[in-house]
Amino acid sequence: MKTSTIFVCQSCGYQSTKWLGRCPDCQQWNSLIEESDSKQLESGKYFPRFSQEVSLLHTVNVDESIRVSTGISEFDRILGGGVVPGSVILIGGDPGIGKSTLLLQACDKIASSKEKVLYVSGEESAKQTKLRANRLGTASKELYILNETNVELIKETVEKLKPKILVIDSIQVVYSGESASAAGSVSQVRQCAGFLTALAKTNEIALFLIGHVTKEGSLAGPRVLEHLVDTVLYFEGDRFTSFRILRAVKNRFGSTNEIAVFEMVSTGLSAVANPSLMLLSERPKHTSGSVVAVTVEGTRPLLVEIQALTSQINFGYPARRSTGIDANKLSLLIAVMDKRLGFNLSGYDVFANIVGGLKITEPAVDLGLVVAIASSFKEKIVNPECVVIGEVGLGSEVRRVNQIQARVNESEKMGFKQCILPKANIKELKTVSSKIELHGVLNIEEALKICFERN
Repeated sequence: MKTSTIFVCQSCGYQSTKWLGRCPDCQQWNSLIEESDSKQLESGKYFPRFSQEVSLLHTVNVDESIRVSTGISEFDRILGGGVVPGSVILIGGDPGIGKSTLLLQACDKIASSKEKVLYVSGEESAKQTKLRANRLGTASKELYILNETNVELIKETVEKLKPKILVIDSIQVVYSGESASAAGSVSQVRQCAGFLTALAKTNEIALFLIGHVTKEGSLAGPRVLEHLVDTVLYFEGDRFTSFRILRAVKNRFGSTNEIAVFEMVSTGLSAVANPSLMLLSERPKHTSGSVVAVTVEGTRPLLVEIQALTSQINFGYPARRSTGIDANKLSLLIAVMDKRLGFNLSGYDVFANIVGGLKITEPAVDLGLVVAIASSFKEKIVNPECVVIGEVGLGSEVRRVNQIQARVNESEKMGFKQCILPKANIKELKTVSSKIELHGVLNIEEALKICFERN
């Protein structure tokens, strides 16, 4: 087989015949690595090919009941109701956060329902996987383990065993003998992913791929890896804490932007049925800078605690730091408070945090963040039975948000007595309970007045 030297970007997969200090596609520095290319790889074997005959779309039979339950309610929900045969699911996350643990638990429960499951471990020996299985209490008789990294040999085993579920742990360590590149390189990851995807699609096997992440938190390998698969799930949260959040960012068979919440216990990952209760379990009720807001992840409303801290500086420029909130959003809201409300925050460091490790991008928590900053700045405690909802505009106006009925219902279920929300949303509420008092506001000033009226 003829080979030639090429340079491949380890971030985006860009290829060049000569070395470049900066990738022209993703603009990353020193990301091009020398690899051996082959004519066989250039022919398009990276991607799956199917030998199915052409047919009319309306004649294709689809059975919605073919989904396979993982036995873990939160995992099933984020997948759209279970695992679809022939689908390819990519799970990424930091080392030690629980990717292998979750899949080993799911495989055990699926195997317990008399379905054949093959777990391919390329990073651990069979004995090491067995030790972890003993700790997790997984001992199904239909769960098979294979310690192999060559995709051609994995294919032989799959064709003999004919499993319903196939797990590859992880895609970065497997390799193909048809490529001269090292395992984990862009060429190998791309070819192996395409090879395994074709294997899964043609044999109606549900394929789980565990992927490594870069130091920036994105999936390692070329972007084509995410385009090949049907579903992409990310683990979020600090691996040194007990709670884990699994987020769906792509799903061809279900809703995107869904999340599943788990707690790491001695026997593995345990699904959290009421995330709002978990996120508010340690909330201080008599401390300034703490506010409860409502966000919606997919179809689920979540009550989260927003914390803010303002600290006067003696020299230099004021710091703006945030965890779980976009730093640009924080700076924008501080500018609105300075310009429209007369807050002099130019001499103060401002820190903001979403408790529990959540990352929130939706604007419905804007008002909660503004109230938390004002609470810390003025040293006034927000009514602990009050929840805040609303998007903030540049003119300090409070704008309407979507799914307001679900947000209010969740607040009432969690025992809150007062809800501050955009006035434009009041008319959208179809059912209002007498247990919660609603306050529609037009701007930030009205919201702050209500929040601090007891002080």
